[in-house]
Amino acid sequence: MDATEEAPLAGLLVLDISSFIAGPAAATALGDFGADVIKIEPPGAGDPHRLNYTSPNYPPSDVNFPWQLDARNKRSLALDLKNVEGRAVLDRLLARADVMIVNFPAPVRERLRLRWEDVEAINPRLVYCSLTGYGESGPDRDRPGFDVTAYFGRSGILDMARYENGPPGVSLPAQGDRATAMTLVAAILMGLRRRDKTGKGGWVGTSLYANGVWSNGTSTAAALIGAYSGARPPRETPRNALTNLYRTADDRWIQLALVRDDRMWEPFCAAIERTNLVTDPRFGTRPDRRARAVELSRELDPAFAAKTYPEWEKILGEAGITFGVIGRLRDVVDDEQAEHAGIFSDTTNPAIPRTVNNPIRLGFAKPRVSGPPPEVGEHNEAVLRELGYDDAAIAALKNAGALG
Repeated sequence: MDATEEAPLAGLLVLDISSFIAGPAAATALGDFGADVIKIEPPGAGDPHRLNYTSPNYPPSDVNFPWQLDARNKRSLALDLKNVEGRAVLDRLLARADVMIVNFPAPVRERLRLRWEDVEAINPRLVYCSLTGYGESGPDRDRPGFDVTAYFGRSGILDMARYENGPPGVSLPAQGDRATAMTLVAAILMGLRRRDKTGKGGWVGTSLYANGVWSNGTSTAAALIGAYSGARPPRETPRNALTNLYRTADDRWIQLALVRDDRMWEPFCAAIERTNLVTDPRFGTRPDRRARAVELSRELDPAFAAKTYPEWEKILGEAGITFGVIGRLRDVVDDEQAEHAGIFSDTTNPAIPRTVNNPIRLGFAKPRVSGPPPEVGEHNEAVLRELGYDDAAIAALKNAGALG
């Protein structure tokens, strides 16, 4: 990695006109790698995501950790887009911008004149990226969508993940949003690649619904040919005992993933000190082990319960058995492997010294170190002066109520 090499997205101007949460997260990833991201937010309280850390669905904290996560490496311009003078500022920014990210529902984009057809004439080289809940057309195009409703709910993920005789599960905060953010990044980079070749901008985008179905693609592809799975059986009655969860002596959970039991069955039995299972006629072949999965799981439960997770980690690892631990967040944040994998990033914000890195890894560049996220309108004057506004013009915008 050349320390003198410019960040790969340096020189790009990105307008983040989005909230909750995939759009801002995509803009964050672009900013991490050098783009100048200007967060356009309403005057006053600003983006409502600023207060999301107070939600009862979030871990309780007095520190605004989600805003650090989703607003780092951005500048804030508090601009009233319904104000004529405020819209004139946006148009001047659009003329210079390389990328615009928006996730308002279609009717709101129409009212605010923020559709591609509204901004194309201002800057035909702009890569215009929109995110919707359910798609840009169709009967539900105007329906607002969050990841729990569109990505997880509508896509079938929560139904597929439910257990027999139980209700559907509930997703955790912003999981689908963060996965969808990476699709937005990919779409934007494709738009920029096309612009490099043709000089033309254009519309790119995705929906939470599409990303949920893509994430659930294996089961959905089966459904397309009429193949369906029923509700998931509980752990005690698995479909396959060798891809099941088992509790250890120190109350950890191992996710066994012995998918090649056709060749690993005997080494596995030796590793868990149950060689008698090899000659047990109930489990002699792979079809036998599948057909008697409940019986086999009952044999494996006491075996795994006899040792701690660190013991099993050593034993199974040395035997070449595929497994994983059900990680606890209190362990993940101090995991040495997470550090090696670049999963966390340092900040210069003393209130939040570490945050979650975006998942993109490059052999030639590292993400920027972030400072504190911006206050509402913190960069109003700096951005306006870059656009050519002088003191009198800035004062006039304030008097007109265009700025926060």
